[in-house]
Amino acid sequence: MREPVLIERQGDVVVWTLNNPDARNPISENETIEALEDAVVAINRDESVRVAILTGAGSAFSSGGNVKHMRDREGMFGGSPAQLRQSYRHGIQRIPKALYHCEVPTIAAVNGPAIGAGCDLALMCDLRIASTTAKFAESFVKVGIIPGDGGAWLLPRAIGMARASEMAFTGEAIDAATALEWGMVSRVVEPADLLDAAHELARRVAVNPPQALRMTKKLLREGQQQSLESLLELSAAYQAIAHHTEDHPEAVNAMLERRDPNFRGR
Repeated sequence: MREPVLIERQGDVVVWTLNNPDARNPISENETIEALEDAVVAINRDESVRVAILTGAGSAFSSGGNVKHMRDREGMFGGSPAQLRQSYRHGIQRIPKALYHCEVPTIAAVNGPAIGAGCDLALMCDLRIASTTAKFAESFVKVGIIPGDGGAWLLPRAIGMARASEMAFTGEAIDAATALEWGMVSRVVEPADLLDAAHELARRVAVNPPQALRMTKKLLREGQQQSLESLLELSAAYQAIAHHTEDHPEAVNAMLERRDPNFRGR
């Protein structure tokens, strides 16, 4: 039986691979939603994990919703308006909530087209690297629906309101070079180099103290919605915790002694 998401551990980095290449890795099926949720829960409970990489099997990153199921009104796309609302709330919308609360930094290695909810899936990650074969489309309007998985919240934060509006109102795709110019991704590499580039970025992140990393990510998330005063209070509390970790004096001593630190996540 096909696993909807393949999980591979490489040191302190975990790689999640969407594993339905024949259908271009849609994420609207319940088994994929559950697998991504479970993957995040596992990482949040495992403090030895420092970074997660998300990619797709085959030639596509993710096609988003299954268009054939839309046509046939199957799965989450069937039922009355009230049932559809609940299908979204208790279905695909669980993915942005899970990834938003993933405690470690996440990197999307976008290996090919990221369409509709697939585009939004890449935006749910903290960092994004794209293959030259990648393209991104906020294409919901092309099939007569709206971004139902949080894209209207995610996309303007990534590229600004004007460009987000252009993508959402036209539904047209942008290529990897445009995504780089617009700040949607931080790097574009050849397809053969994509995972190596993602792992290289993951190593640059993972070399830092893991507890400080997790708290820094939480502060960046909270900073999107809290007032400055509230964020400063939370920062002070987190800083008090950080100063009392074992990794803090190790970091300071390693810097003063001009050596590599040995962080233990304590």
